[in-house]
Formats: sequence, C-alpha cells, structure tokens
Amino acid sequence: MTNTDLTALTGDYTIDAAHSTIGFTVRHAMVTNVKGKFDDFSGTLHLDGGDPSASTASIDVKMDSIDTGSADRDGHLKSADFFKIDEFPTMTFRSTKAEALGDEDYRITGDLTILGTTKPLTIDLEFNGAAKDPFGNERVGFEGKAEIKRSEWGLTWNAALETGGVLISDKIKLTFDISAIKNA
Repeated sequence: MTNTDLTALTGDYTIDAAHSTIGFTVRHAMVTNVKGKFDDFSGTLHLDGGDPSASTASIDVKMDSIDTGSADRDGHLKSADFFKIDEFPTMTFRSTKAEALGDEDYRITGDLTILGTTKPLTIDLEFNGAAKDPFGNERVGFEGKAEIKRSEWGLTWNAALETGGVLISDKIKLTFDISAIKNA
C-alpha cells in the first residue's frame, strides 16, 4: 500500500458485497477443514482517519445465503440443528470499539448476534489501502480475521466419532475481505 493520508478517508462507506467476502473455516471429522461463505450481506462503515477510535462498522448477514459448496450440508446448516433460519434469518455485527494498533493494523470489537444471542467479537484488521476505481468511486479495503466458539451462540449440534472426537469443531475461524465505497 502506498502512504495514504488517513484523514482524507474520513467519511461514511457502504460495503460492496460484490467485491467482499465474509467467510469461515471449521474443522470437520477432526481431519480436514471445510470452508464456507455468506453470499448475501450488507453493511456500512464510518471511518475517522484523524481518530480511528471513532470509526464504526455495522454488518447484516442473511443466513440463508450460506454456501459451503454442498447443497446438502448448506441445507443442514439452515435447519433447526444449526442456524434455524426461519426463526433467525439474520446474523448481525455492531461495533462498540475501534483501535489503531500501529502500521496498517487495527482492531474492531463489537456485538455479534447469532440465534438471538449477542456476544462480543473482536476482529483483527489490516488496512489494504484506498483507491479511486475506474468508475470514480473512492474505495477502501480491509482484511480481517477472528475466532469464535460456536457453542457460545447456542450452536451445539454435533456427532461423536467412532475413533474419538466429534464431527464438527467448536472453534470457527472467521475471515473478512472487505471493499467499501465512500458515500457521496
């Protein structure tokens, strides 16, 4: 990334879902990782380049847009065993704190709500840069990661393995590749 005057980035942004990814990785059968993502989400950012602690983020994820590459698995994840999408169609994140860690690193903490349960989530972010795209949009990009224990949100379905262990790990790795466009 080139040196960017962060104060020039101050403003409100809309996440460009077509150029962003909210993904996850979970250990399956204790031997491999399954990756997935959500295809339908929206969100906004308020960036304060002069005072990064005044920055905010808000994201809404449509749970029926889960995509792990397997229609059967996705159907099971949408069912009452997991996300209960008929009752809880949306997962939300609302930031409560932002902090600059140095260089291009930031941390945002907020409330993650899944299945009607709200718990804190901290996301480590790397600022990937800012650019004006060919259509005149001012863009910013961030890459982030976090880990949660799904059981803390009531996601407890599992199956014991004959060889010991369980089918699905409790630990979920979350990944965020965010491109956002500055509002006019």
